[in-house]
Order: sequence, then C-alpha cells, then structure tokens
Amino acid sequence: MTEKISAILKNLPERPGVYLMRDKDGKIIYVGKAVKLKRRVSSYFRHSHLSPRLNKLVSMIDDISIIRTETEAEALIVEAKLIRRYSPFFNIELKMSDRYPYIKITDEDYPRLEITRHKQNDGALYLGPFVDAGNIRNLMRLAERYFPLRICRSKISPDKNKRPCVEYNLGRSMGACAGLCSQSEYRERVADIILLFEGKSAELVDRLRKRMDISAKNLEFEKAGRYRDTIRAIWRLSRQKISSALQEDLDNETWQVLNRLQAILNLKVLAWRIDAFDISHTFGHETYGCCVVFEQGRPCPNLYRKFKIKSLKDGEINDFESIYETVKRRYTHVIDNSEPSPQLVLIDGGSIQLEYAQRALKELNFELPMIALAEREEIIFLPNKPNEPLRLERSDPALQLLQRIRDEVHRFAITTHKHAREKRMRHSRLDEISGIGKKKAAELLVKFGSVEKISKLSPEELQEIPGIGEILAKKILEGLRE
Repeated sequence: MTEKISAILKNLPERPGVYLMRDKDGKIIYVGKAVKLKRRVSSYFRHSHLSPRLNKLVSMIDDISIIRTETEAEALIVEAKLIRRYSPFFNIELKMSDRYPYIKITDEDYPRLEITRHKQNDGALYLGPFVDAGNIRNLMRLAERYFPLRICRSKISPDKNKRPCVEYNLGRSMGACAGLCSQSEYRERVADIILLFEGKSAELVDRLRKRMDISAKNLEFEKAGRYRDTIRAIWRLSRQKISSALQEDLDNETWQVLNRLQAILNLKVLAWRIDAFDISHTFGHETYGCCVVFEQGRPCPNLYRKFKIKSLKDGEINDFESIYETVKRRYTHVIDNSEPSPQLVLIDGGSIQLEYAQRALKELNFELPMIALAEREEIIFLPNKPNEPLRLERSDPALQLLQRIRDEVHRFAITTHKHAREKRMRHSRLDEISGIGKKKAAELLVKFGSVEKISKLSPEELQEIPGIGEILAKKILEGLRE
C-alpha cells in the first residue's frame, strides 16, 4: 500500500457511498458501493486475495475517489450509472441491464402506464428509477384507484356510439374509447400521475383542492368527495424521495469539474450534492432565507426550500442573523432525516456570513464542509481563514460552477421575496376588520375603488352594500380611520 492510498483510507467516512478506483493513468478501473465506505474500501488492502482478479485490481490502484450518498439504495443507483457510463475493466456486473424499475408513460394520444426495467429512446416519459419494490406497488395501487388510465393496448379512436368497456363500469378507466372524456381531460389526469410519481405531493394536492372547491360550488358533492378521498390517500402514502439528478447519466465534463472542486477545496468526498443559501428583503420587510440544491452539477427545484425569518422584527435588517436562522432550520430537517444532506454548503456572502452559518451548524452538533462566495470580487472564503480567501481564475470551471449555484440561489431568494411583497401589497386593511370576509372586502373595493375612498364615506353610504348594517358600517370606518 502506498502512502497516498494509506492517507486516503484514513480519511474515508463510515457512511454509505460509492468508491471509484483509478490506475496510474487516471482511468477508472473499478466502481463499487458500500454501506460503510471506510470499512469496505480498506478491506481490499488488509490481506492478499485468493482471486487473481482482485489481486490484479489492488496492484493497479493508484487513486480512490468517493461519492457519499444518503442511503445504501442511492449508492446502488449511483454505482449502476457510473458502471454503465465508464464500463470499468474489473466490473463484470451491471454492464448489460438496469436493476431498478421505472414507471413508463407511453407516447400515445391516450397514454398508458407501465412498469419497465429498460429505459429506451422511444419518446415515452420514464419516471424513477425506484429502488423500493413495495413503494412502487403502493404508488401503482393509488394511481389505479384514484387516477385510472386505460389498460388496453389498442389504438384509441373515440366513438360515442361505442359501449364502454367493463373497466369503465368498475371505475378503472375514463372511457376514452367511447368518447366519455376529452383528450385534454385525459392529459390532465396524466399530468396528475406525473406529479404523483415525481413525489410532488403538495403541488398535486393543490390541483385537486381547487377542483374539489369548484365541484362543491357546483353542488357536485359526490365528485368533491372523491377529490377529498384522493387527497387523504396521497397524504397517507409514505413516498420514496426520488433524486432527479440520478435520472440522468453523469457526463464527463461535469465529472471533471466536480473532481476539480474536490481538489481545490480539499474535500474528503466528491461534492455530489451542494446546498446554497441567500437572504432577500426590502428594508427589513418580507425577509426570507432561501436554499437551493444542485445534484450532479444540475439544479433540483424539488429540493429548494424557503424560510420566513422569524427572529427579526418587521423592518429590522440583520442578514447575519438571518443566515444563522436559515441554516439552523434547514439542517434541523436534515438531522431528522426529512431532507437529504449535502457534501458541500455554499453561502452567498463573505467571511462574516460564513461565520454565522458555521455557528448554526456547531449548535446543532452537525459537521458539513462549508464555504462562502463573495460577489463582485468572486473570492472564496474558507472556514476559520477570514484573511486567507481563495482566488481562482474567472475561467476556472470550478469557480464557474459555484457562480452558477450562487446566482441561482440569488434568483430564487429574490423571486421568493418578490412574491411575498406582492402578496402583502394585495392585502387590504379591510381584511383585518372582524366581520369583513374576503368576498365582502372585494365588493367594497370594486364599488368604491380604494380603501382611502371607503374611509371617507358616511355610515349611510356604506349601508348601501347588502349585508352591511349600521353597527358593521361604524366598525369599518373606525378600523380604517385609526
């Protein structure tokens, strides 16, 4: 064992992940997975192997890189993709086929739902992969019960004179063949299914809630009840988190950039997943802390998070405390396993922002590699080295990756704050007066034009609006004139 390999083994974590072994020319010769990286990789060098193949492998190893993952299941997926990408000489498995199933939505006017282990370039949409067979069965059952699509393979030509199939009578089909639903209605259901299998429960439930409200207003109570039951079923279902970055293969250029970043920052593991933080507000109003996540060098919007700052009074400005609160709240969720953990944290700002972010992690007794990227000068601040920032050439691909991530979290923070500000501006003082609902407030604004004009009315003029009596009219005017 060389001194280089010995040093690498000492710094490996006892965590799940994937390891890549290279020869002296830098070529990947073996990819493997492990529940505990340090124990598994070290085992190659503890004793000689009976297998000539393993002895030959060990003799050729000149360098080892690792990708730390959240779970063993994620490590399995990453391992399979890297083997298919690089076809290492010493890997004899996983070269010919996928291990894990996908949900396939066929490329047809009226798509069907299928489970397959082979992802093809056939125009279909593939969701997954799924590493938990029980989970995919639960999702399929929910889809078949609440979002049924057609199961027949014949080409659909809607004919209203045609009798619908038995599946329609059993509630397992929309009756597209008999013209009982339009293509747009069918596509809307397909869109629901995509959200379901992508794990976007909140977005799907929001869509269903709006339909439920419309059905209730139209006195279609049975239909509204079905939407209610569907919403309850979705929340009951324990979903598998699907990493969108794992749905695409890692390209060579991104791989080189991530390796470059690891070397520059002296990271123990490859920065497969990177979190970035920024703060946005207007003179201390609507202050939000935001986090974006990049996996495999690509943004993962499903994992973006925003936090309304609670520790500051409205109008109070303190970006440092805001960073502290945001980081602490974010990684509280990571510690309780409700969010994935990154291999690198990027703070938009300088050494002081970095110091406050580190303090948040220290109080959580949680360790993560962390840096800050200062705008304009584009220098990288490292932990405990405020006077020794790292300066990279503007053309350095590692710096350019960090800049893309920083710019994305900046954009997300500004957008989040902007939406909150617009929402506040739409909020009327009428909403704060008890006895005035949104509907009545809207009627008043439509009739009189503005809150200022309403405040100048007489009680008698206000009483012209149906539902507003003498007492409520006085309460409105008192509330607006305070």
